[in-house]
Amino acid sequence: MSAPALVEPALTLSAAILTWETQVPRAVDRSAQTDESTSIGARIASLRKERGLTQKELAERLAITQPVVSDYEHDVIRIPADVVVAIARVLDASADELLGLKREPRDTAGLKNRRLSRRLQAIDALPKRDQEALLRTIDAFISKTA
Repeated sequence: MSAPALVEPALTLSAAILTWETQVPRAVDRSAQTDESTSIGARIASLRKERGLTQKELAERLAITQPVVSDYEHDVIRIPADVVVAIARVLDASADELLGLKREPRDTAGLKNRRLSRRLQAIDALPKRDQEALLRTIDAFISKTA
C-alpha cells in the first residue's frame, strides 16, 4: 500500500462532510410542510386553535397545567401515549391525525354547494368567539327573512 491511498479517503470524507453541511437548509419554509413534517406539538396547537380553545382551557380539560400544554405544543417535553389519546378526545381528532399519520377528512354535512362548503370550513377554523359572532349575525338575518 502506498501512502497516498491512505490520505485520499480522509480527503474524500472531508469533502463529503463539507458537501453535506452546505446542503443542509438553514431556514424552514412552514408553508411547504405537510402533516408528516410538522411536529406533534404544532399539530396540537393548530387543532386547539381550530376548536377555539386556549391553552388554559385545554389544560383544564386534560387536568394538567397550562405551562405543560405550552411545553407539549413547543415540543419541549415528550407527550406520553395516554395523554395523546386524551388530547385526541378533547380536540375531537384521531390519534393518527395528531401523530401526523393521516388527516381525517372533515364532514361538510353533505353540502353540494362548494362555495358554501368552503366558507363553512373557513368559519370552522375561526376562534370560538368569532364563530359565535357570525352565528348571531346569521341567526338575525334568517329570523328577519322568515
